[in-house]
Amino acid sequence: MIDEHHIDALTKLLGDKGVVTRREDMEAYEAGARYDRGRAAAVLRPVTTEEVSAAVGYCVRSGIALIPQSGNTGLVSGSTPDESGSEVVVSLDRLTRQFALDLDNRSVRVDAGFRLSELNRRLEEHGLFFPIDLGADPRIGGMIATNTGGSRFLKYGDVRRNTLGLKVVLADEAGTVLDLGSDLRKNNTGVDWKQIFIGTSGAFGIVTECVLNLERLPKQTATAFLVPASGAHVLPLLKAMEERLGAYLSAFEGMSRNAIAAAFAHVPALKNPFQGGKVPDYVILAEISRTSSPREGEQPLDAVLESVLAEIWEMEEVLLADALVGPPHEIWALRHALSEGVKHLGKLIAFDLSFRRGDIMAFCDHMKTEMPEKFPGVTVCDFGHIGDGGVHFNLVVAKDSPLLADATFEQRLREWVFAVAVEQYHGSFSAEHALGRRNQAFYDLYTPEKLKNMAAGLKTLTSPGKLGSVRFG
Repeated sequence: MIDEHHIDALTKLLGDKGVVTRREDMEAYEAGARYDRGRAAAVLRPVTTEEVSAAVGYCVRSGIALIPQSGNTGLVSGSTPDESGSEVVVSLDRLTRQFALDLDNRSVRVDAGFRLSELNRRLEEHGLFFPIDLGADPRIGGMIATNTGGSRFLKYGDVRRNTLGLKVVLADEAGTVLDLGSDLRKNNTGVDWKQIFIGTSGAFGIVTECVLNLERLPKQTATAFLVPASGAHVLPLLKAMEERLGAYLSAFEGMSRNAIAAAFAHVPALKNPFQGGKVPDYVILAEISRTSSPREGEQPLDAVLESVLAEIWEMEEVLLADALVGPPHEIWALRHALSEGVKHLGKLIAFDLSFRRGDIMAFCDHMKTEMPEKFPGVTVCDFGHIGDGGVHFNLVVAKDSPLLADATFEQRLREWVFAVAVEQYHGSFSAEHALGRRNQAFYDLYTPEKLKNMAAGLKTLTSPGKLGSVRFG
């Protein structure tokens, strides 16, 4: 807990609605999206960058630890307080006043508290969207802090690629505001300082405002479920489609049988398109899109996709076992149901990994062979962004499994998975979930000492106060 005089001082800065101290009102800010739960000393809810600056500066001068929190949809304990009851959460949920659309520049300047869904709802009438497709509905500040990617990374890239400028509050005694809010796409006049605050989990400063690149909404889309001949044929299939479709290819998502079966079990209304209802070992969701309206005499995208698949069927090397072209809303409904389906199978132990594209299926196949030997009773339910090398390597344990009675089980499992991913396959232990208390130990283990020292130096330079759940250095 913190002294009452600090609460009084912060209330003077933010108003009665800007400071939350009642235990029942803080619960939503203390619980994460998956399992983690802490205890906050208070929750601050500023409305403007100036209020963030005033509150942060006061807390730094008073030695109060701060946890920035955006939409609280993260999965690595990066946005929730620890159990000490001494940390103050700084929520962005009221930071939603500014929305300035620049149609000529195809960009928007927004406060960091906007939900992704609300941002895209406002942009839709203009035929635009922020092209980061996620299963969750985060706030923009958190997306920047974690550099989210999503299902259409293959075509549009990540948040880093689509961020033009930022406004950031540093955790120093002055609550310094850095205006890095350029609307320019090309600006080589020195260090691109905004990049320090993208993907670093809020440890170097709190993003309060951003300028985002926008894309035209697709006006034509075609989707298909593809069943590769084997796991080894997934990458050749991707390369064949890239060669024939170029920039039309917007998604190439992999889904294992266990993950699909979990989605069908959790959402009975989902349509099962597979022959006889039998789910294949592995399925690819492929999407192609274009932003122009159909032109007279132009081949519809469904026909384009079917034509390309026919060419692939005729290749000397057999890449496909089956292909089902279908309505995008039905096909994406299955992909979007995977996370919730897997979560309801039992105790979920989730990993967010990335690899060179040529290694991703080899890793998954290796782990499915080794898992029954190393950890019997653990079910692999993987799915992910095969087109960019990312995989949500989800492991599920039945809720009544004796494994859960072993206090060392989860840690041993995590250490083994990360060791194989990083040391044997040279992958990343965090593809797009960024850092948090849940993977701090692996940052410490796998980051070279020189880089940790450089990160610690940047942390001291930008935000010497107690900011964020991640320790750099």
